[in-house]
Amino acid sequence: MLALWDLARSRHAISEDNEHVLLQLLGHDPGSLLVAEDVNEGEIVASLIAAWDGWRGNMYRLAVAPGHRRQGIATRLVGAGERRLHALGARRVTALVGHDDDPARSMWTALGYGFDPDIGRHVRNL
Repeated sequence: MLALWDLARSRHAISEDNEHVLLQLLGHDPGSLLVAEDVNEGEIVASLIAAWDGWRGNMYRLAVAPGHRRQGIATRLVGAGERRLHALGARRVTALVGHDDDPARSMWTALGYGFDPDIGRHVRNL
């Protein structure tokens, strides 16, 4: 997983990826990490975190290995994430996307996600 995130990492992703945070995610919400595998190669080629906090669903860390892009994998992962979050009770889903990440914004828009210019995210590293 960490190798995929490193390979497909957006320059907008500033949080550190390491084994500790991955294990922490899986310990907190084991079903939140969705993956796509190339069964012929036996390797993970895409991932999405579809997290539920009890109030809203959030999708982030959508990553597809460069050689597997434009094959509908991201679309299928997002659909699986939506089904998961809806089943948990989510009625609204937020996708975290960099403001100037045009390819990602185009993909999310094509999947029916509207850009909300009125809501900004304020962040602080702990």
